[in-house]
Amino acid sequence: MTVESTAARKPRRSAGTKSAASASTTGTKSAASKRTGAAAKKSPGASGGEPELVQLLTPEGERVQDATYDPYIADITSEDLRGLYRDMVLSRRFDAEATSLQRQGELGLWASMLGQEAAQIGSGRATRDDDYVFPTYREHGVAWCRGVDPTNLLGMFRGVNNGGWDPNSNNFHLYTIVIGSQTLHATGYAMGVAKDGADSAVIAYFGDGASSQGDVLEAFNFGAVYNAPVVFFCQNNQWAISEPTERQMRVPLYQRAQGFGFPGVRVDGNDVLASLAVTRWALERARSGEGPTLVEAFTYRMGAHTTSDDPTKYRADEEREAWEAKDPILRLRMYLEAANHADEAFFAELEAESETLGKRVRDAVRAMPDPDSLAIFEHAYADGHALVDEERAQFAAYQASFVDEGGN
Repeated sequence: MTVESTAARKPRRSAGTKSAASASTTGTKSAASKRTGAAAKKSPGASGGEPELVQLLTPEGERVQDATYDPYIADITSEDLRGLYRDMVLSRRFDAEATSLQRQGELGLWASMLGQEAAQIGSGRATRDDDYVFPTYREHGVAWCRGVDPTNLLGMFRGVNNGGWDPNSNNFHLYTIVIGSQTLHATGYAMGVAKDGADSAVIAYFGDGASSQGDVLEAFNFGAVYNAPVVFFCQNNQWAISEPTERQMRVPLYQRAQGFGFPGVRVDGNDVLASLAVTRWALERARSGEGPTLVEAFTYRMGAHTTSDDPTKYRADEEREAWEAKDPILRLRMYLEAANHADEAFFAELEAESETLGKRVRDAVRAMPDPDSLAIFEHAYADGHALVDEERAQFAAYQASFVDEGGN
């Protein structure tokens, strides 16, 4: 299969999936997360802490049962499992290629998703075509699930466009750089969906740092009061640039939902099956008129906040090494191999496809045309302005001064 033909593939919803909307999510425990002792009592951001969370696949690749969320992945076949693995591998390759391109001066900036593939792919594949997604600027895996061509994500970071795709073509909004503002946009859109009586839901992505923004808390309140069909999906990668979570909040992040009157649940964000199941549950709850849900995907940002950041200045190597052992891709691979869902031929074919994708991305970026340097003056005023016209002419003359007699 080609990259393009499978980018829009979504695991189908189970016809027999039962509603778990009445379940208490703030106290949900999986078989792997029923812990006692000091480790389970540590704050979520504390080094070495083991917070309780929904987990269906252990870091060793062992499948564990959960009566609440197992029904939401009961329809997943071996082919679907291979598809989820493929999604994560190719998303990571694309992300790595983009990071390399930035380091080589081809992009102005890049925000890596390294380590967060399971949270993004699991939640992204939980959405239906008619659902609407509001991302931040790091949801490259979700964009992949929504069928957005990977190369379109790079135009904004290269400075050749302001987004690169039509949001309504894939029900995937443009990337939002302003921290947290997209949660208000998502909530307003969801309120409109409810008034229209549509059978769809909205999902808004943000990070743990954004959860401290006023926009996000306002979105929580509006979503709750208006019973909006919105899922607030927080990727808690534990670092808001250099600020750890324990300096941002006194309670586990998912518990913030209680104060606004809707449920919150923490999921193992490095477990693609748990991320898929919990997001399906939350989206179904939204579609059935039961209002918002806060999903906290507890994961880890393996790389820098962006390529302008140096994480070695504020976090220990030992912390990263501990999380490398929980790698989401390795976890699913171990499960696929142990349960005979995939063979070596599959992994070899995927490796070749990964190389092809990397080359395609690199070639596409280098072939992007330079932006129109005078476009910045367009649409400053609806009816034009004499001062803007003067500034445009001055800048055009300045640009022309760099062209030699030979036209170069």
